[in-house]
Parts: sequence; structure tokens; C-alpha cells
Amino acid sequence: MTTKSSKKAPSKALTKVSAKESTKESIGVPVSVKIREKLLKAKQRFHANDNIAEFLEPGDQDLLLAEVAEKMKGVLESLVIDTVSDHNTQDTARRVAKMFLKEVFAGRYQEMPPITEFPNVSHLNELMVIGPITVRSACSHHLCPIMGKVWIGVLPNKESNLIGLSKYSRTAEWIMSRPQIQEEAVIQLADLLEEKIKPIGLAVVMDANHFCMQWRGVKDAESKMLNSVMRGLFLKDFNLRREFLSFLGSRYK
Repeated sequence: MTTKSSKKAPSKALTKVSAKESTKESIGVPVSVKIREKLLKAKQRFHANDNIAEFLEPGDQDLLLAEVAEKMKGVLESLVIDTVSDHNTQDTARRVAKMFLKEVFAGRYQEMPPITEFPNVSHLNELMVIGPITVRSACSHHLCPIMGKVWIGVLPNKESNLIGLSKYSRTAEWIMSRPQIQEEAVIQLADLLEEKIKPIGLAVVMDANHFCMQWRGVKDAESKMLNSVMRGLFLKDFNLRREFLSFLGSRYK
């Protein structure tokens, strides 16, 4: 003799109610929290100068913009800035949010620009120097502007890939359009170019003004930062390194 279980399957109506409640809870969660949960689940780093585009879904950037604008409004209010009757600041919160997400920090939220690679069919093996490339970023310590120029030296061989000249500028802009410190920015740019081009020699030099020194702090308007990354033959061959730096010096403005 068998006995019937006293447990009953949930009714369709109850299932629909549960789904609705789950949807309501999901809707109430800020999009930044949802993105952060995805990153943590994937054990993916999301430092200031990391790209997180693959963890964003269509429409997330617009939701982030609205969220940041609302929080930026709170920052202005805490600074005791009138955003109601002052016509200059009525839409400042949204303008700042849009600037961060769509422009200054776009390299965090947008996918890498397409880079078409060509085989080195002509077996080019001479030094190529690209620059100066104007770059703009923001210091990750104070979010103050960083304005400067980048020079790139590439020594290809028959195994290297070639890319169009404009791609160097697009790649540099994508890397720099994030909160950065200059020392890490040039390494990130060098890593990406080395991966795409596979040259036997690569050099990246950056010269920039840091407004966190000029606008605040010591307020030294003359100080700049110049640093470099040398890879492959640029490390081993003194004459190659000197040739690259001489090209740079002749165009240094």
C-alpha cells in the first residue's frame, strides 16, 4: 500500500507571484551593484584603470549615467551648492556623469576599438616611430586631468603584424581614458601593442602635465613627468634605443 505525499506542487499563480516579486527586487537593485556582483562572481579585478565592458549589458551605460548623476547631485548638495535656483549648476550633476562615462573614463566601459592587423608581407625590419600622440586622462588619486603626449617605437620582423597608424592613436586613447597613474598607463599600452603586433622591439615614452600637482598640492606649474617602457631589442641594443630617442628628441615640442 502506498501513501500519497502531503506536499503539493506550487500553483501556477504562486509561481507567477514569486517571479513578479523577484523581478521587483531585481529592478530595485542599482545597476552598479549588479555589475559589481558579476565582477566578483567572475573573480575579475575592477581597479580604476581596468576595462569592464564585457560585464555590461545593453542599456547598462544609460542606467549607470542616471545613477551617477543622482549621486553627483548629492555631492553638490553636500558641498552646499544650490542646484535649484543657480542656473549654472541645475544640470551639472548630469553633465559630470555624462563626461565621466562617455568621455573621460570611456575606456573603462567601452570595448577596445577594432584593430585590423596585417601580415608583414614586405618583411619590414626598420624602426618605425609614431608620435607625438596627444593623450588625456585623469589621475586616479584626485581625478585631476593628465594631459600629455606619447611616442611609440616599433621594430618589426617578418613574424610581426602591422596595424594602421590611426590605430595607435585609438589604442592609446582607449587605455588613457580611465583613471590612471602614468607609470601604469604606459605599461598597459605597451602590453596591448606587444600582444597585437608581436614586434621584436617596442618602446613607449610618455611626457605629461599632472594637474594634481599644478592645480592643487604644491601648485608647481612647471613640473612634468617623463617615463618610458622598453621591450625586446630596445632593452638589449643601445644603438637602437639611441636611434629611437634621437627621433623623439627631434620632434619634441
